[in-house]
Amino acid sequence: MDLSQLAGNAALKRQLEAESARRGLSHAYILSGSAGSGRRTLARVLAAALVCDGAEPEARPCLACSGCRKVLAGIHPDVNYTGTDGRDITVAQVRALRSDAYIRPNEAARKVYVVINAQTMNPSAQNAMLKLLEEGPAYAAFLLLTDNAAALLQTVRSRCETLSLSPVTLLEAEDYLLRRFPDKPEAEVRAAAGRCEGLIGRAVEELSGAEADESRAREGAITLLERFVGGDELSLMEYAVSLEKWDRDSLSSLFGETVLLLRSALVLRAGGGCGETDPQRLCVAREAADKCSANMLLSAVDTLEKLRAATLYNAGAGHLAGWLCAALMSEK
Repeated sequence: MDLSQLAGNAALKRQLEAESARRGLSHAYILSGSAGSGRRTLARVLAAALVCDGAEPEARPCLACSGCRKVLAGIHPDVNYTGTDGRDITVAQVRALRSDAYIRPNEAARKVYVVINAQTMNPSAQNAMLKLLEEGPAYAAFLLLTDNAAALLQTVRSRCETLSLSPVTLLEAEDYLLRRFPDKPEAEVRAAAGRCEGLIGRAVEELSGAEADESRAREGAITLLERFVGGDELSLMEYAVSLEKWDRDSLSSLFGETVLLLRSALVLRAGGGCGETDPQRLCVAREAADKCSANMLLSAVDTLEKLRAATLYNAGAGHLAGWLCAALMSEK
């Protein structure tokens, strides 16, 4: 089984290779891991393996046949995606998916349903999904992507095999990124690898420049930390209120980027080198190190990590923005 597109995760790769050789792939998987850990990459590889017709079953995906190429290009008619808009997945969407599942495949022997942010399904939607997992046609396969497998009902989890993705090492990140971005300056690639905290998707988005939200999150993190360090509660409150217009994925990115800046400040405060190469981010981190105590920085990190975790559930942007403002002002 060709899993070369997925960085790191050697144990997971061995598990899938052994399963593929022994009995073939399961009809349902939960792909669990933090944003940027490779869930979508793994889903794409598994989807290709399920519709591949160019190799022996244990060697799929071949990544060369028409089916594999269409999956990699995102145009295979038998690979369907739900939840790509970042909104909560409703029971109506799951019922529509279930209706589609009983229509036979267009080209391949299988139909594959990729559910992004599966943890956003409420109990009714999850129960509808459970019925499909239990009673769906034999040719249908399901890939449920989630930041938090525990947010799925135990009954749903019991009908799926869980594949947990782990952060990669710095060396694995550098090796993968240098191969993927051969035209980028090596120093830039290595710096991105160092900042991504083992979540290689973050570095890919940064280096590809394809995600405007990531750029907004990085800029927002600088603004948020500047206002926190500046001590102007009104300015901090005004910025927090402006975050009510952000969606949960964007807020999660913002909180994650701010945590990175706070950790750089902690390292600088302790007299170390934080490895930050962006001059503006380094300047803000140094200012935070000079003006905030270690306890203040650690408390802010804890607050933002809790907020980032809360974005995995149904907390609204307004609630998160209010929590952010109140918590950070209380730490000043």
